[in-house]
Order: sequence, then C-alpha cells, then structure tokens
Amino acid sequence: MYQIRHDILCGEFEAGQKLILSELKERYQVGGTPVREAMVQLSWQKYVTMKPQKGFWVAKVSLDELRGILKTRLALGHVALQDAIKKGDEAWELQILTAFHKLNRLNPESALFDYDEWEWRHKEFHLSLISCEGSEFIRDMISHIYDQQERYRHFLLNARLSPEKQYHDNGEHEALMKAVLARNVELACQLLQEHSERLYSLLEAGTIVKSVTAFTE
Repeated sequence: MYQIRHDILCGEFEAGQKLILSELKERYQVGGTPVREAMVQLSWQKYVTMKPQKGFWVAKVSLDELRGILKTRLALGHVALQDAIKKGDEAWELQILTAFHKLNRLNPESALFDYDEWEWRHKEFHLSLISCEGSEFIRDMISHIYDQQERYRHFLLNARLSPEKQYHDNGEHEALMKAVLARNVELACQLLQEHSERLYSLLEAGTIVKSVTAFTE
C-alpha cells in the first residue's frame, strides 16, 4: 500500500484516473489480494474512490476540498501548537532545531534537489513543532491531513512551477521555529496560518493555470 500511496502523492497517477487492478499487479509485482486490500485501505484514507462493482479511481481534487483540508489542519494545528508550547521540554526544543536544520540543508536551486526528500523533511519539521508528551493522537490526525494537502501540491504544482519557486519559503520556517521556541503562542499561530495561506494561493493559481491549459489544448 505504501508504494501506491506514495505514487499517488507524487502525481504518478492523475486525479480521477481509473486504477486497473491487473496493471497495478504488474507494476508493483504483487498478487491480486494485496492490491485489492491496498485499494480498500486507500479508499478509507481518501486517496482512492471505490465504486462497488465498477472499480477504483484516484480521488479527484477541488479548491473547496483543499480549503476544507487547510482549515481543518489549521484548527487542529493551533490547538496542538498551543499545547506543545505549554508542555514542551528541552528534548522537544532540540527536536525542532534538528528538524529545521535538516530541512534548511536542502537547496531548491540545486540541480540535485530531491523534492521527495524535501517533502519528508518538511513534514517532519511541522510535526516536530507539536510533538510533545501526550500529542500522539492529534499528531497522527495532522499527519494524515498533511498528506492530503501535499497531494494537491504534487498534482497541481510539480508540472507547473520550478522547485525554487515552489519550495522556497522566504524565511517562513525559520520565523515559525523562532516564535515557537520563544513560546510566543499568538505569533506562532499567526505565522502558521500565513504559511498555509501562501500554499493555498500557490495551489489556487496552479488550478487556474491547469484549467486554462486543459481548455486550450
């Protein structure tokens, strides 16, 4: 299941594309039962749409759904961030610093830039901000919502924007890290919201470009 989910997130399959089980078996070199089980699990997680007696499709995308995903992530994120800032200890602070350092080492302007690696480090940074004692449940929820959000990034932006335009953060992660470590709840929540709004603006523009391109081709 992991590899299929990864390929959906990375845009190997188009949104709305029908997934043929026989082709998936050949692609991933597995039997029919594991593929069907993976499809069912992915449908529970909203990566795939299942239609009884008809088959499976990659879940479609829409700006309304994206807005809902980001609103949910922010609502949960603000609660989790406030709790982490209140409870976080020295180990939590070190975890944040380490995650930021790893993320910051990747240069989107490099010819060797690996956006899969960036994606993993980016997720780890954001999760590190809320990973305090007792945060496991809400952390898992935010992790799942984050994956849904990133599916939009891959589908709408990877073919439209160069990595340096898509992945440069203009110092946003560093500012967020400093606000969290300074235990400034109000500023940290504000910066997290602005960070998410910037992504929505990029994805909204990507949707418009994609729609116009499809109409003119």
